[in-house]
Amino acid sequence: MGDSLPESGVATEVLVVSLETAAARRAAFAERAESTSLGWRFFDACTAPAPGMVIDEPAIRRNKGRAMSKGEIGCYASHFSIWQDMIARDVRQAIVLEDDTVVDWAYLEPLARTDLHAEGIDYLRLYAKRPTWQRVVRQDFLQHSRAVVELVGHAYGTQGYAITLEGARRLAEHCRTVRRPIDDEMDRSWAHGLPNLALYPAPILEAAIVSDIGSSRFGPKADPLYHSMKQRAWRQVERARMRMLKARRLLER
Repeated sequence: MGDSLPESGVATEVLVVSLETAAARRAAFAERAESTSLGWRFFDACTAPAPGMVIDEPAIRRNKGRAMSKGEIGCYASHFSIWQDMIARDVRQAIVLEDDTVVDWAYLEPLARTDLHAEGIDYLRLYAKRPTWQRVVRQDFLQHSRAVVELVGHAYGTQGYAITLEGARRLAEHCRTVRRPIDDEMDRSWAHGLPNLALYPAPILEAAIVSDIGSSRFGPKADPLYHSMKQRAWRQVERARMRMLKARRLLER
């Protein structure tokens, strides 16, 4: 549709996930956001599991080869809480950002006015940490040379995304039991059925500052549960499901 895509005037909440104590990061984000006409607010990041979350420690160890850090649990709980709040208050659409992002507000403003569900988009990544398999779904989305692509695989990161009420319902239900970090789970479109759509090029960047989550997640996968025969077989099945989704998408072209 391109530049002629209609803007619906849909109300979109813009939430910036940030620790309540992160005064310097909040001040820096607010300064970068001075030029936008969008209303936005900080969402106090969680530091403990949220109501309704069930943590499956053995599953986490099987999937990641280690326990999740306190920061990872807090990150998971923050996004889960946002979806739960959207559902409770019947919020039609939200843009979720983290406080270490540099935002192209000129693009996010028309995006916030677009009824994404009406456009067939219930979850839209605004950033990804690593490349993975993709196919172009829409060309020239709201702006010339800005495409919507579908990702299949692990792109990682929760720095920014747009989500509709329907998308929040799907992810909240699927992610209720914690079996891996939240971005791992959100990427598993072959499991929860919500297409992992993203904008290319991305309209936000991640600032080069130290993550609140910590670096323990990059350590070796030492847990015996990760290396069990059963878990190795499960990873083969997981890769097969990913390949099958890619094959279906290629047939749809």
